Order: sequence, then C-alpha cells, then structure tokens
Amino acid sequence: MSSKARKQSSKKGGAGPVAFFVSLFIVALGTIQLASTFHTYALNLAELNGLKKQEAALVAQKRELENDIARWNDKAYVTAQARDRLGFVFPGEQAIRVEHPEAVTGKEESDRGTSYEESTKTVLPWYKELEYSFKQADQSDPVKTGKTAKTTQDTGKKDQQNGQNDQQQADTGRQSGDQQQ
Repeated sequence: MSSKARKQSSKKGGAGPVAFFVSLFIVALGTIQLASTFHTYALNLAELNGLKKQEAALVAQKRELENDIARWNDKAYVTAQARDRLGFVFPGEQAIRVEHPEAVTGKEESDRGTSYEESTKTVLPWYKELEYSFKQADQSDPVKTGKTAKTTQDTGKKDQQNGQNDQQQADTGRQSGDQQQ
C-alpha cells in the first residue's frame, strides 16, 4: 500500500505545479481584462464629461443668439442701433457729431470699427509681408547712409504694386480656368 500511496501522491504532486500555473495565467488574463475594462470606462467617462461641457456651452450660445434675435426684432433696438452705429437721424432732427468725445466726457471712446488708416491699408499675402520685412531688415539705417525717407516709401509702394499684380494674376488664372471648363 505504501507504493500505491507514493504513486498517487507523485501524480498529485506533478499535476499541482501545472494547475497552479494555469490558474495563475487565468487570474492574470482576468486582471488584464478588468484593467482594460476600467481604462475604457475612464476614457468614456472623460469623453462624456467633455461632451456635457460642450453641450452646456452650446446651450448658452444658443440662448445668447436667441436673445440677439429677440433684440433685433424690437423696433426700438433697431432704431437705437441705426442711430448709434450708422448715425441715422429722423427727418426734422439735426445731427451733431462730436469730434473728440473724450474732451467732453473725460472717457476714452472705444473703437467701433476700423479707422481710416486701417481701411485704406492694403493687405498683402503673408509671403509678401515676410519678403517685405526681410527687405526692410536688410536695408541700413537711412540716417547713417544719408538716404532720404523717400526711397523707403518708394520701396513700400513697389511692394504694394507687386502684391496687387499678384492678385490680378491670380484673378486672371481663375478666370481662364473657368473658361476652360
């Protein structure tokens, strides 16, 4: 009987380490699946919170736009905006415009639009502006070399003309492309 007990105990002892490693593998695989599930849950929760914030911002924006629509449907508001922004007056009224309101009120008036200098300024493409700034940086100081400010102004005018020529060429290219189609 002792030999049978030894054989049975040796078979049980041999199966023990294999069963242990199989069970360890199953536990590790379950842990990885659980960690993956929690990770996905955390990502989805963060996305949900972000979407809720975005929804709240869009609802606030919608409310603001609806208020703007309601305001513009009011004739008194439209009249006030026409008077304020465009300087409209009713027939029989006399319009008075104060050139320097800060002198009267003591407060500086906020910018309501572009000034005359900003509106007449030609906007060049970014690469032309970059080229112009390089040219300006390469030029030496006119006071040191004895040059006049007129040459700098002439260069600026030439660059503006080049920018306008580029725009005309682009327009011509678009027109010829339309004609080919």
